[in-house]
Amino acid sequence: MSRNWVAVASAEHVRLARSKGSCRSVTARTAPLRRVQPGDGVVYYSPTSVFRGSDRLQSFTAIGVARDGALYQAEMEGFAPFRRDVDWQAARKCPSSRCRPAAIHDGETELGLSVALRPVEISAPDMAVIAEAMGVALSPA
Repeated sequence: MSRNWVAVASAEHVRLARSKGSCRSVTARTAPLRRVQPGDGVVYYSPTSVFRGSDRLQSFTAIGVARDGALYQAEMEGFAPFRRDVDWQAARKCPSSRCRPAAIHDGETELGLSVALRPVEISAPDMAVIAEAMGVALSPA
């Protein structure tokens, strides 16, 4: 049975992850990504637009499904985070474009998320609400 996960990163870092077709750990630790298995849903929440930025984006900015394959490390600006490949989804109405961001406040009352967002497993209904808000039809890999 597949599971669903929320990861947290600035929108800038999410764009980079999307361009590489992967999601990544924030540190050299592998434990968070080891929990994500092929076929699991992954959604990124971006509190800000840029890393350590002061804006309050507070939106889900990417959604996809983890692909088959092992974790691997990739060098990035003097640091080598672990990665897992992900098939990032495009919006249903614009298949060639990225999915649209969905502000957390738009669906806040419908989600069963805890107040403090951190990498955490979420329910299938919560993942469906987020995917709908982002204009994505999320299907297993």
